[in-house]
Amino acid sequence: MEKATKGKTGKATTKVKHNHDIKASQDSDKRKEDLRRIYYLLRLTREFDDRGRKLWRQGRMEGTFFSQIGQEATTVVPTFFTKKNDFVAGQHRELGAVITRGCPLEKLACQLLSRAHAQDKGKLHPNFWGWTEANYLAPCTLMAAQTGVCVGAALSFKMRNMHNIAINFSGEGGTSKGQWHEAVNFAGVHKLPVIFIVQNNWWAESVPIKLQAGNEDISKRAVGYGIQGFRMDGNDVAPLYDFFNEWIPKIREGIGPPIIVQLDTYRWYGHSEIDPADYRTKDEVEKWKAKDPIPNFEKYLVKERIMTEDEIKGVTEQCLDEVQKAYVYGLNAPEPAPEVCLEDVYAP
Repeated sequence: MEKATKGKTGKATTKVKHNHDIKASQDSDKRKEDLRRIYYLLRLTREFDDRGRKLWRQGRMEGTFFSQIGQEATTVVPTFFTKKNDFVAGQHRELGAVITRGCPLEKLACQLLSRAHAQDKGKLHPNFWGWTEANYLAPCTLMAAQTGVCVGAALSFKMRNMHNIAINFSGEGGTSKGQWHEAVNFAGVHKLPVIFIVQNNWWAESVPIKLQAGNEDISKRAVGYGIQGFRMDGNDVAPLYDFFNEWIPKIREGIGPPIIVQLDTYRWYGHSEIDPADYRTKDEVEKWKAKDPIPNFEKYLVKERIMTEDEIKGVTEQCLDEVQKAYVYGLNAPEPAPEVCLEDVYAP
């Protein structure tokens, strides 16, 4: 902390670092550590997703598969700043969020493969992630239906004076639903600690954003709810880290108010694996693939001397190994017994 130097008299003097210099150094070290962890989570999400797509194409899965490839940063980075008792609600393309919340890969593999050891006991759609131990809400098929539940969790935090936050994920298409508007308006009125993340991948299944919203900048709707809205590049990891590192603690400390954050991104594949996505041009897809958040983040990490190329390679190999083990577990796990369908349901 201290460095000896020679003054004008030739005598040794002590130069003391100011407290803000020490804090800046500590913050810098923490940022680097966080970004290394985020890279691991991004890579883990990508490899788990890619393996899942291949298994679906091999006929090893019931239902269809909703890939998140291309959108990983929009879910991993904001969820990275959540704490154990926070609340997260997603839809069908938030694999990165549930992984970041700490759900074991083995459980997720069982979920995809409809195995008895899954959180849902093999009942829900493969990509309807849920993890009760971390307050991660399993979605339903109706778009934006989870938004009201997420706002309810934020209201609970506010009423009990708890410094927790809720994060709601939806696509830009989901914001056209009445449930989304009602929930955001309620949150704005009561200044609740919730962040509404809009993953704008430009296509609500086959409907382009220009045919579902009069203004493509959905974050501007925030004005009507009396809250702040932000629009960002959802594929640029470092600025996303800095943004959520500032705003999540701020909302947590004040127990509100809410914000809307539009993250522009792109799904590489169809709405699901049964969708050929022939409504998009090849040039459009290739343009967005060049904006792949993971290799671009790798370049940033190397340039800023946060990770070396060998370290990046090591993380990739580690993630591939973890994903392989998780799917082996899932493929060998038992299928649910038929009578399980009668459990966890309401009956007269």
